[in-house]
Amino acid sequence: MSKAKPVPDPKDLKLADFLCFAIYSANLTFGKAYKPILDELGLTYTQYITIIALYEESGQMVSELGEKLFLESNTLTPILKKLEAMGYVTRQRSAADERQVLVSLTDEGRALRERAFNANLRDACGLTGDEFADTRDVVLKLRNNLAKSLAR
Repeated sequence: MSKAKPVPDPKDLKLADFLCFAIYSANLTFGKAYKPILDELGLTYTQYITIIALYEESGQMVSELGEKLFLESNTLTPILKKLEAMGYVTRQRSAADERQVLVSLTDEGRALRERAFNANLRDACGLTGDEFADTRDVVLKLRNNLAKSLAR
């Protein structure tokens, strides 16, 4: 059982003590680690996660996809247009509600995601399977708690 770590006095906090900086710098480092993989795939990180989300569930409304990816429509739409121009997604108006746009992966988009299955940085993280899952779960809990606090 690990000992509780003392919480530093706020006036004594150094940059390395800030959780927000730890997450920010880890995100930057993830970006650097993913860069060669994404360059090989010809994608940006945001395009990559969009492909992953559509691989899980094709035929999503743009609004649903935006919620899943934490992206606003005005940010997501240009990404989808670029992916469509690359031949990876299709966009079409919903027959039920023409105001809604449905996005689906093409066969080329599915093949790209399948090629990217090997593009996993789990080993580079240096975490055991349990540590990897526990870290992800704690980060998701943190994100969800912050989102709830913003909604109040």
